Amino acid sequence: MTDVLRLLASQVAEDLRGLPRRGRAADRRVARAGSIDEIRAAARASLPKVIFEFVDGGANDERTVRRNLADFDEIALLPRTLVDVSGVDTATTVLGQEIAAPIIGAPTGLCGLIHHDGEVGLAQAMHGAGSIYTLAAMSSYTIEEVASASPGPLWFQTYLWRDHGIVRDLIERAAAANYGALVVTVDVPRSAERHRDRRNGFGLPPRLTARTLAGGLRHPRWTSDFVRRPRITAANVTDGPAGGDAVSVAGYVDRQFDPAATWDDLAWLRDAWDGPLVVKGLLDPADARIAVEHGADAVVVSNHGGRQLDHACSSIGALPAVVDAVGDEVEVYLDGGIRRGSDVVKALGMGARACLVGRPIVFGLGAAGASGAARSIEILQQELRAALMLLGAPSVRDIARDQVLAPRLGGAPAAP
Repeated sequence: MTDVLRLLASQVAEDLRGLPRRGRAADRRVARAGSIDEIRAAARASLPKVIFEFVDGGANDERTVRRNLADFDEIALLPRTLVDVSGVDTATTVLGQEIAAPIIGAPTGLCGLIHHDGEVGLAQAMHGAGSIYTLAAMSSYTIEEVASASPGPLWFQTYLWRDHGIVRDLIERAAAANYGALVVTVDVPRSAERHRDRRNGFGLPPRLTARTLAGGLRHPRWTSDFVRRPRITAANVTDGPAGGDAVSVAGYVDRQFDPAATWDDLAWLRDAWDGPLVVKGLLDPADARIAVEHGADAVVVSNHGGRQLDHACSSIGALPAVVDAVGDEVEVYLDGGIRRGSDVVKALGMGARACLVGRPIVFGLGAAGASGAARSIEILQQELRAALMLLGAPSVRDIARDQVLAPRLGGAPAAP
């Protein structure tokens, strides 16, 4: 811990008397929130700008981030009336695992920067809601820590890194800790440019400048938490060849992204992992077919939340063609742009089995830790139930394709 951080801690400590009151006010704001947009506003108020924008931002001009949201707005729903919806059922199964609603926690890295609850808090929130959490390889807590702290259904996410040895070690640890599925993210041959992070001077470890120091003092609750219980590195690789400090880990991981990775690398991973394999980061229906041919048990239609290729088509726009391409051979999930329970309805009506949510639960984490993440999930589940009732669908299995009215969305691929 640097002397500057210690000075910051002492300055924040002077304001600690007011923290319980501020904390209770923030928690009440989250408890009263009625939408993910309100949870996002609470996170913005609770986090320093550099941290909030790390979560909120995307690649380059962020057109893909905006398209993910805008394309959901272009889809209309056609309700049916006088249907008995007195006992709406939101439950479904994914890879044979029953979950209370078709909403799964997406892999999101470095969540210890957001709140010390980090990925443990997110897992506890998803498990409390009766669903699955997907732990990212770049998590702030280890594979073992999360499994121990929140016994419940877990998936583990990894990349096709250059060093197959470290990937094998990670997936062996995940298997030993009883993670139920492996999610491999295939849309990161390199890190994308993220201009918000560059302008804010975001990095690992976070740099302390006059501006960031002032931001920390304006958010004493976050700063005190950060200084007392720092989680600023990728815990799963700190004991390996990357070394233990944040700078070494960040550099090592960036070098591991492999622009030469091919389907042969996916075949290697399929052989190395005995359980269900989920391939995440597909938009092209032809790629989805190839993933199935290489042993995928499920595919995730995703553009990485707009954090990789800017100007990519939206996830929801790409979904129908992927569903048509793979048919009933594998399950299809949607990732990117979910902000309402009605968005989940639209994705299910267009063929998705379930939806992965990342930013909504991380906004909740930033606003109020694990309880904030739990409130985000609760909002989505309540909205999902209400949307089903108003749509005239007694269960998530009863959403008819012709109840989802989707004009051709900008940039969406055609089925092969």
